[in-house]
Amino acid sequence: MQENTRYDPKRPYCFAKLECVFPMGDNGLRQTPESCMVCRCKTECLREAVAGQDGIEVRAETIDRAYQAGMIGFLERWSRRKCLHQKRGPKSR
Repeated sequence: MQENTRYDPKRPYCFAKLECVFPMGDNGLRQTPESCMVCRCKTECLREAVAGQDGIEVRAETIDRAYQAGMIGFLERWSRRKCLHQKRGPKSR
């Protein structure tokens, strides 16, 4: 998560927690739960969740789906995933 996601009493406890606000559904796609649809800070929350370190995995899932659908080739998939891997940093290697 980014620096500005520190605790704020005006935000809900689940703010920018990817697995709470954008969990993987039964069909293998991420979906926003109904409870988030009525939240006043839904857009900001989802943006911060996907912009954080966990968002790299969401982007990797998108790349893999595009490859499986034949929208990108093997080399483009490899190149994009390599760029994402470099963004993760030394912690996850």
